[in-house]
Parts: sequence; structure tokens; C-alpha cells
Amino acid sequence: MELSAVVITVSDRSAAGERPDASGPVAVDALREAGFACADATIVPDGADSVAGALRAALAAHPALIVTTGGTGVAARDRTPEGTAAVLEREVPGIAEELRRIGAAHKPAGMLSRGLAGVVGGALVVNLPGSPAAVASGMPVILAVAPHVAGQLAGEDHA
Repeated sequence: MELSAVVITVSDRSAAGERPDASGPVAVDALREAGFACADATIVPDGADSVAGALRAALAAHPALIVTTGGTGVAARDRTPEGTAAVLEREVPGIAEELRRIGAAHKPAGMLSRGLAGVVGGALVVNLPGSPAAVASGMPVILAVAPHVAGQLAGEDHA
């Protein structure tokens, strides 16, 4: 069974057309290469309400995985974790912890990511930072567990 995924890029400048989305396509490419059905990234402006609305809209298509890029830092408009928290049913902190560990190993600022990971309905939701390098290093972590999480959410036995 082919799993589906959705990528949401969170960026005021990309949403306004002032800057091309550099991180969303990195996630989309990684997902497609791993065998996920995945449309091009959706771009939304920063803000908790914007993120929560985009996540709820994406969930209507029943994907196995939703990856967000951007808005996880400490700047005033970085509210992706807050929007994600409003939608998640249960957090899976180990994923976010591993993403921060890998990010900090590449660049000390990686420890500043406030991204969350968790489940809602039948989907795993993971926040990644907005840099293409952070997305490229984070996608293997997500892809290592996403099929197992999808199976667990669908009621399969532990492997």
C-alpha cells in the first residue's frame, strides 16, 4: 500500500511571493524517493492559526504523514509549534529530540528549534526547521519511523 504525505512550508516571505520556497521541495523529493505519494508543498504564512488551519486542511485528505518546514525558531513570528500543538492528539517527543540532536551536531543553532512531533487521527505530524539543510538532515529520521507509525495508527501489530 502506498502511503501519502503532505508538506507544508511556513514562511511569510514565501507565502507573499517574495522568496521561493527552498525547503518544501527538499522534503517533497525525499518523500517521493521513499515511495510516498506527495503533492508539491503548500505554502502558508507564519503564525499559529495559519499552521493549525493548514494542518486541519491537510488532515482532511487522510495522509499518513504531514511534514512542516519553517517557523520553529525563536523569532516573534515563529509559531509553528503552537499551531501544531493545537491540532496534535499526542506528542511523540523522541522524534523532535532526535531532530534537535542531529541539527545541533551540524550547527549549534539547531538546538534552538522548538519543533514538535506527534500524532493526530491516522497521521504522524513533524515540524522541521525552514533551512533546506535542516530538512535534508531531518527527513531520514522521519522516514525511518513513518511507515511503522502509519502501521501502528492503522492498528497493525508491533513488528
